[in-house]
Amino acid sequence: MPRRASHDGPETLIESTPPMPKQPPRQNATARLSGGQETDPARHLAVTMLTGVLQDRQTLDEQEPANAPPDIRARARRLALATLRDLQRADSVLSPLLRKAPPPRLHALLRLSVVEMLALNAPPHAVVHTAVALARAERGGAALAGMVNAVLRRASATGTEGWQALPVPRLPGWMRRRLTQAHGSACVAAIEAAHHAGAPLDLTLAPMPHSDRQALVQALSAVAGPVQELPGGTVRLGAGVKVSALPGHAEGRWWVQDAAAALPVALLAPRPGEPVLDLCAAPGGKTMQLAAAGARVTALDRSSTRLERVHANLARTGLRATVICADALTWEPAEPVDAILLDAPCTATGTIRRHPELPLLRKPADLESLAALQAQLIDRAAALLRPGGRMVYCTCSLLPEEGEAQLAAALARNPGLRLAQTQPLPLGTPAPGGGWRTRPDDTCVAGGLDGFFMAMLVRD
Repeated sequence: MPRRASHDGPETLIESTPPMPKQPPRQNATARLSGGQETDPARHLAVTMLTGVLQDRQTLDEQEPANAPPDIRARARRLALATLRDLQRADSVLSPLLRKAPPPRLHALLRLSVVEMLALNAPPHAVVHTAVALARAERGGAALAGMVNAVLRRASATGTEGWQALPVPRLPGWMRRRLTQAHGSACVAAIEAAHHAGAPLDLTLAPMPHSDRQALVQALSAVAGPVQELPGGTVRLGAGVKVSALPGHAEGRWWVQDAAAALPVALLAPRPGEPVLDLCAAPGGKTMQLAAAGARVTALDRSSTRLERVHANLARTGLRATVICADALTWEPAEPVDAILLDAPCTATGTIRRHPELPLLRKPADLESLAALQAQLIDRAAALLRPGGRMVYCTCSLLPEEGEAQLAAALARNPGLRLAQTQPLPLGTPAPGGGWRTRPDDTCVAGGLDGFFMAMLVRD
């Protein structure tokens, strides 16, 4: 089953065996030429990550290499993200220049190099020189180094204007058809443009006095450039910022969380001291929000590996939650629950601007299986609620099967559930049939929002 993309110590309870150690990346992050000369390790790692997506159907997060220095990992990820975002454009440039598809790693190298030259404005001669060195470092690549040199020199002639004239990359047909039916063709084109533009960096700040908050915002602005304070409290920075170097990171004064991902907790509106069950909690952004609001949080997820992130985030921020590794479909609480946040596993199509590999990995069969799981989780969460209890169902998806249609089906199956009347949220718009929706092309704030659907239900 596909893993959910992320948007994003203290008292804990672990009910699982220790996680398996992380697997090493497909190849070492640093390659060497036959004479012992080291090639560019960040580009080499980026090629490895691209090959992992295109050949092994792994997300970039699943390939996070533990043995590469942080600066190399960060640069490799930026290069891989840029290449995935412009893969269709790179292929349109390369296809006329290739008699046949080269081996997968060399194909990834060519795509990366084209994006560097034409989208990232790297000097063509430097890109070609490095690409040839990387090709020679590959097993059997020495015989193809001349091809890499010739193809990239011809590709560089496309120029910036020619590159910009290429169409904005489109979503897969099955995804595009569903979104067009739900939102219209003009909206889908705007969503694709937002995906191509990428996403800013959003931070949720921990509770602090107003004067401390203003001082922190000023410090962030001094390091990262202009800062937006969005309705709802999210602080928005530009993309390409080194997160761990930002003021307040080590002290746990904020965590990374898209502004849309912060809305479900605002919809639930937890009260200080109120017990709240956070289902499918990893990687923990909403867990921290709930804890910061003063709720007594039980965070549950069936993945012990993903719960490591929850523990790390809670430890860094100094927030408290009870963390349980268990399957939400079978776990039993000691007593009925007052409030539940169900952030259900989904296709994560609302996060494509942050995870451009997802259109290459998701299939229609994934939607079918995930929608079935969401229905099971909604029914299970409803059964855990006490009479009068409330739950928020949310997904980071643009597809109605995981949002509006899922809500309608849940209400039809569960006569004891009803849609709660809530105050408008600070971002997004009401969804047809109830609930709330955000989209990447939202113009309510500069930079748009991840795509989310959310609705609050009450048990009679």
